[in-house]
Amino acid sequence: MNKDSRKEKIGVLMGGTSAEREVSLRSGKAVFKALRDLGYNVTAIDAKGDLNAALKKQKVKRVFIALHGGHGENGAVQGMLEIMGIPYTGSGVLASALAMDKVASKKIFLFHKIPVPPFRIATKCSLSAGSRGKDPLRNLLTGSFKPPVVIKPSAEGSSVGVEIVKDAKVFPASLRAAFAFGDTVLVEKYIRGREVQIAILDDKVLGGVEVRPSGEFYSYEAKYTAGLTQYIFPPELDSKTYRKTREAALAAHKALGCSGATRVDLIIDNRNNPYVLEVNTIPGMTETSLLPKIAKASGLEFPGLIQRILGD
Repeated sequence: MNKDSRKEKIGVLMGGTSAEREVSLRSGKAVFKALRDLGYNVTAIDAKGDLNAALKKQKVKRVFIALHGGHGENGAVQGMLEIMGIPYTGSGVLASALAMDKVASKKIFLFHKIPVPPFRIATKCSLSAGSRGKDPLRNLLTGSFKPPVVIKPSAEGSSVGVEIVKDAKVFPASLRAAFAFGDTVLVEKYIRGREVQIAILDDKVLGGVEVRPSGEFYSYEAKYTAGLTQYIFPPELDSKTYRKTREAALAAHKALGCSGATRVDLIIDNRNNPYVLEVNTIPGMTETSLLPKIAKASGLEFPGLIQRILGD
């Protein structure tokens, strides 16, 4: 770190207005403390108001984005910072938008032959009443594509609104609940297996972790409540499977054009085949978050991780 970077005002963006606001506040506070302890000129900014005005008032020269979900992770804030000419951490506008949109990212992965679970797309428009006299809900669950399935809002993170549906009878109600988070929902074939997360830093695999939640899957509660999940470093996979998992994760990161630090979520089936679920362009930085845990297991302590993400 040189003297100039020490003097530059760095704004840590946190909070915001998404469903992940509280987690973002925790991430932002941890990042703020690390940067302050490292000697940076840093300020914390809650992105729930006029962000443009706040950045100008604080005379921010660089931004560390610690926002999760919503405008902070979908490219909107990144676009605003581009227009203002303020450098920021993480992926750019397009990569952020693609990664946040689960449907768009799935299509990118398929184009690049990156394995993903079979899926269908449901929209409020396509499921509206009187759709050519057919039952659009029944059309979603046809042939071999039957419960159990995973319902996911297309543009939310941290497992917000995610539900595993095992009974077709409750499928309509679960779908309606997911539509509370947006107009498009991903219906994904449920794959029973091991949940593995791979951390990417500067286009290289930093490491991985296997998560074993006490519940049925790595839910929002399991992610952010201490004691509800067991973490295995490194994942208990044979060397060949772990190599394939790391390769798939890095391929997904690059296919979307991501930069900086990302965390790729995968499921490994009982035949040791990895499937990419999603790429998180702004991983959590709380005490239970996986990126810091993976970094520490690889020998990179939290302050050093924050400095690497900042690019210093």
